[in-house]
Amino acid sequence: MTATEFDVLCYLAQHPGWVFTKEQIYESVWDDIPVSVDAKVECMIYSIRKKLRAYTDRKYIRTVWGVGYKFDPET
Repeated sequence: MTATEFDVLCYLAQHPGWVFTKEQIYESVWDDIPVSVDAKVECMIYSIRKKLRAYTDRKYIRTVWGVGYKFDPET
């Protein structure tokens, strides 16, 4: 897992059940000026999910349609 992937996962895991927009996730992890926030965050979430699947059937990160993402340890 890359450092940025780990930072995104930690950010979400520190607030289980809280829903974050892509912009909130981006601003809390990246230090640069946002260019295409949606694509960057979506790719990062996809990559984290893919790597987690190698070790568990649980999903951990849930998509909240129209809002963003949340860490859900129950899934």
